[in-house]
Amino acid sequence: MAMTQGTARGRTRWWIVAAILLLPGLALAGFVAMIAIWVLSDDDLFESGPKPVPCVDVLHFGGAELPDGAEMVGECEEQGFQDLYYSARFRMPRADVEEWLALTYPFAPLPETDGCGVHDADLCLTAEDPAGHPDAGAQVVRVSVEYEDAATALVRFSAHTL
Repeated sequence: MAMTQGTARGRTRWWIVAAILLLPGLALAGFVAMIAIWVLSDDDLFESGPKPVPCVDVLHFGGAELPDGAEMVGECEEQGFQDLYYSARFRMPRADVEEWLALTYPFAPLPETDGCGVHDADLCLTAEDPAGHPDAGAQVVRVSVEYEDAATALVRFSAHTL
């Protein structure tokens, strides 16, 4: 009589071999699926340039509204990954600039005329944690003003998170 060692003759543990072979196949299928989703999606993971956004959203993010009589100049832009940076440019009546700044950012320091950091700026303001608009999300707003002529001012507006 022959002694058996716990399994009947002809029976193997095929399910162990199948599981060992199945795991790498599933990992490979998951990897192929992730690559296919990445290729077919319209998101560019390596995009680092600015994207155009509605100018109203840029101003709201910075706690502001477009002043009366102002006209947007060019596209407004969003840039960033973890920290957001928005920028906008607009022209407005020169006589209304200081009043608009005072009404929009009442708790900010007074606008400066020196040390703006921008060589063409005639006036600048930095406001931290603006909350003038319900959609405000910026932690810092920078406004620089260049007086183009006796009646017009070019305003460069930027708002960003830290």
